[in-house]
Amino acid sequence: MPFVFSNVEFCDMHFVCGFCNGNARAAVEEYQTRFPDRRIPSRGVFTRIHQTMCETGCLPSVAVQSEREVVRTIITRQNILEMVQRSPCLSTRRMASRIGVSRMQVWRTLHEENLYPYHDQRVQHLEPGDHAQCLDLCHWVTAHSELLSVILFTDEASFTQDSVNNLQNVHTWSHENPHETRITNFQRRFSVNVWCGVLGNKLIGPFVFGDNLTGNTYEPFLRNQLPGLLEDISLMIWSQMYFQHDGALPHITLGT
Repeated sequence: MPFVFSNVEFCDMHFVCGFCNGNARAAVEEYQTRFPDRRIPSRGVFTRIHQTMCETGCLPSVAVQSEREVVRTIITRQNILEMVQRSPCLSTRRMASRIGVSRMQVWRTLHEENLYPYHDQRVQHLEPGDHAQCLDLCHWVTAHSELLSVILFTDEASFTQDSVNNLQNVHTWSHENPHETRITNFQRRFSVNVWCGVLGNKLIGPFVFGDNLTGNTYEPFLRNQLPGLLEDISLMIWSQMYFQHDGALPHITLGT
């Protein structure tokens, strides 16, 4: 059986595409709503109809595809989808190379199946027991929301000579955002460390540590440098202030 679109179908597609202001994705959904008993064309068909009308002023000729071409297209499509299911983090370049098709065909297949590349989110590694402590803190803050303006939130960031990882090419193909995360352990790698704090609407710091951040360097900072960084804070806030920091090793060393 030949695989065809009739001229009547092309006319209806062109009308629906115009109705949707040229949005091919919306045109597919609108066409399916209007003609549920017809074969639903892909977004590329709507796009080609619009391009042909702009270039020639005529509808495209009836598209005919042989059974062999249809079977080959279906098999290629299945291979792409199976590969994504097995390895959802593969790039389109690698999928195209393994299957032996163009990257554009891989992109078109994935988009027609409403699959999109969602980027991973880098998050901090949590130690055992951290989840319970974070939950306790959230409950405490919720019960004492008036204290948010007098909590000194602090953290340190480590800057190393390592190259910066480019996460632009790290993604996961999925119908919905899977909220994939990538765990890092930067709190365990020290070179140049920068401390900074937030108190209400004020930025405290930054302060750059000259040496590695350890308990021996963190204690002198608390005793000697931190009071100077807080000299613009009123005595009333000083008397009510809470100091927040995490459980990094320099923070919990005996004597700090």
